[in-house]
Amino acid sequence: MTKEEKHEIIRKFGTSESDSGRSEVQIALLTKRINDLTSHFQAHSKDHHSRRGLLMMVGKRRHLLDYLAKKDISRYRAIIKELNIRK
Repeated sequence: MTKEEKHEIIRKFGTSESDSGRSEVQIALLTKRINDLTSHFQAHSKDHHSRRGLLMMVGKRRHLLDYLAKKDISRYRAIIKELNIRK
C-alpha cells in the first residue's frame, strides 16, 4: 500500500486528515492490506510466514468490527456495506 492510498483511506473514513485512530479507518486499512495479501497468495501459495500475518490481521479486524458493533451498530453496518465485508 502506498502512502497516497493510505492517506486516501484515512481521508475517506476518518473525521479529519490525521484521524488514523478511528475504528473505521483501522478496519479499512486492514481490509486493504488483507486484500493485497490475498492476491499475493495466488502466486505464492507456500508463503506460510505471510499467511500467519494475514490470519493475525483478519483476527484484529474481526475484534475491531465486534467492538464497533457493540459500540455503535449503525457505524458497523455502514462500514460493512462500504467495504463489502461478509457478515
